[in-house]
Amino acid sequence: MMPNGMNLQGAQTGPMNVMVAEPYVYSALYKLIGKRVVLDTTRGSVSGIVRDAKPDHVVIQEHDSTFFVRIREIVWIMPET
Repeated sequence: MMPNGMNLQGAQTGPMNVMVAEPYVYSALYKLIGKRVVLDTTRGSVSGIVRDAKPDHVVIQEHDSTFFVRIREIVWIMPET
């Protein structure tokens, strides 16, 4: 059993409990699906179109490249106009 109450055993019999660590960032990214953004992360900037947003990561696509960015690594988000 993990400190936050999550169980990391391989088999799961019920629905998975997901805790959103950054609910406001997730909400903002979810509203930006289909739009161009620039994300500044702890490892550098990523720009492109938000293709999907999940509680723990966001999917950014730029041309033929797809980036999966952990939400906890995002410093700021800037929608491109």
